[in-house]
Amino acid sequence: MPGKKFPLSVGIKTGKYEVVLVTDADCVPASEYWIDKMQQAFDTDTEIVLGYGPYHKKKGLLNRMIRWETFHTALQYFSYALAGIPYMGVGRNLSYKKEIFYRHKGFTAHNNIPSGDDDLFINMAATKKNTKINLDPAAFTLSEPARSWAEWIKQKHRHYSTGKFYKPLHNFLLGLYSFSYFTYYPLLAAVILFYNWQRAFIVFGIRFLLQAIILYPCMKKLQEKNLYPWLLFIDIGMFFYYLIFAVALVKKPRPAWK
Repeated sequence: MPGKKFPLSVGIKTGKYEVVLVTDADCVPASEYWIDKMQQAFDTDTEIVLGYGPYHKKKGLLNRMIRWETFHTALQYFSYALAGIPYMGVGRNLSYKKEIFYRHKGFTAHNNIPSGDDDLFINMAATKKNTKINLDPAAFTLSEPARSWAEWIKQKHRHYSTGKFYKPLHNFLLGLYSFSYFTYYPLLAAVILFYNWQRAFIVFGIRFLLQAIILYPCMKKLQEKNLYPWLLFIDIGMFFYYLIFAVALVKKPRPAWK
């Protein structure tokens, strides 16, 4: 198997206990209670626990964009899980039982793809009844962010190249959301230029106000409040984000990665 799926499979099979808790080599627990807090989320029916893996806070636009995208992605997969449609998790902070790993034959359904040991496995195995989320800050893990725009873009291309293997319903819902985000600002500009700029700004104001009201408690919960003053600029930046990574949705995944 390309990537880390084979060594991860060996580690899971030779592990002593029933609950598997994974993170990445460049991650550190946000507290000494990480293992305990993630394990506490399990009960009789729970087989998968989705955790949050933010990046270290540093100066600069790149760091803000990386942390916003991470927060934005987490907001999506946590919300979908709460709505009974879990579709992914991140390998920086993820836990599941060996039983569900064996039941789905590990990573064999997608062992030809270098990545996907986290999101593709969860997309295949997670259900409304067997998945829970953990928003306890003591259960977070922290990662080192990419040091350059090129490095970050490369990482995101790899992630989006696996997203097309999600279940059709998940791809439809996520694609619809991305399409609405991608088309919003061009349509807003068209209305301002060719129709009625006053109405355009009313729509813009209502949307931004709703975003500000909804996102603040979410940022507070996930300890990303210092991104809040940058909300408008980052929201505009997301248009270019979807523009850049649209190619990755149709690009074939690389056969190997480091």
